[in-house]
Amino acid sequence: MTQQAEEAVKSEVPIWPVFVRYVLEVLSGGDTLTLHRRDIFSRAIDLAGLSEAARSETLNSGALRSEHRLGWAITHLGKAGWVERPAKANYRITQAGRQWLAENLDGIHDFSTAHIVFGPYWSRVPSRVAEPAPAEISPEELDPIEQIEDGINRILADVGESLLGRLRDSHPDFFEQAVVDLLLKMGYGGAEQRGKRIGGSGDGGVDGVIDQDALGLDRVYIQAKRYGEGNNVGREAIQAFVGAIHGLAASKGVFITTSSFTQGAQDYAKGISTRTILINGQRLVSLMIKYRVGVQVKQSYDVVELDEDFFD
Repeated sequence: MTQQAEEAVKSEVPIWPVFVRYVLEVLSGGDTLTLHRRDIFSRAIDLAGLSEAARSETLNSGALRSEHRLGWAITHLGKAGWVERPAKANYRITQAGRQWLAENLDGIHDFSTAHIVFGPYWSRVPSRVAEPAPAEISPEELDPIEQIEDGINRILADVGESLLGRLRDSHPDFFEQAVVDLLLKMGYGGAEQRGKRIGGSGDGGVDGVIDQDALGLDRVYIQAKRYGEGNNVGREAIQAFVGAIHGLAASKGVFITTSSFTQGAQDYAKGISTRTILINGQRLVSLMIKYRVGVQVKQSYDVVELDEDFFD
């Protein structure tokens, strides 16, 4: 199964070919019906009966997945000449579009059929315009933004796995400093970066501290444990950490591990008045990647689109 096909299984949002039928149905209400792109999105999503979970799915960029796939459907419909744009961001169905819809009331439900239907229209491009020929487009490659995001997600997963392994193999002092650096990078400690590692003998059961204000009146204490996969942190360890926090007259703590937490530990942390945040290995590396701690940007790419304002 391809990566995009795997994503389609996980996502509740229909693949873009499914939206072809709904876009045409929305626009087929009259001979001169013209709708703004946003209205088409809203009505097509309602017509498709998307669940609330599907409506709220987003890409890495924050854009709604349903609107992205609807936009790609509209792009193909425009290439086929089944919809036209009489004004900026406004669309209407053509006679060819009405005819196709009348002959294909069930629409399209897979990439292979979509490629057969729309492939010929992508070849009808003047030679002066750079567009991919149908022979260069596989059904799984017809949604380039999600293709890019799939690739980025695979890279992040590989880097996260490597990062977690390096943290587990690191010296305890290094790991304690790394989690302090992470919290400072996340904005704790203010502009003055008021935080330090205090692990070692006589540390009072904590490995680091972040001062939330210049006078140190509000402090967040940190516990950091380098554990292997499966060696999960239990309730007793959280109780000991909370006791250490109380002994320091504090009320906030962050317990970070490279493994995970037992259900008992999680339930205990949720049920006490002392604010204690638990961060497991997966969330740890996700935050480190997000805030660029232990990783660096290797290469950046710009995704461009047509500037409609330029042509107005």
